[in-house]
Amino acid sequence: MRSEYEAALKANGVTYEMHTYQGTRHGSHNYSTPRYDPEAAQLAWERMVSFFNEHLR
Repeated sequence: MRSEYEAALKANGVTYEMHTYQGTRHGSHNYSTPRYDPEAAQLAWERMVSFFNEHLR
């Protein structure tokens, strides 16, 4: 699934960054679940804000 998504982004000339966080599961940013990983969530947030600041201003 990820490779298909990434291929579609590339095929359409989309600027993107893709990161995975070792040892985490889907929803690791959601603090209301046992999957929450505060370190990964913080890093993901910082990366997202940085990307938005660079590409959406």
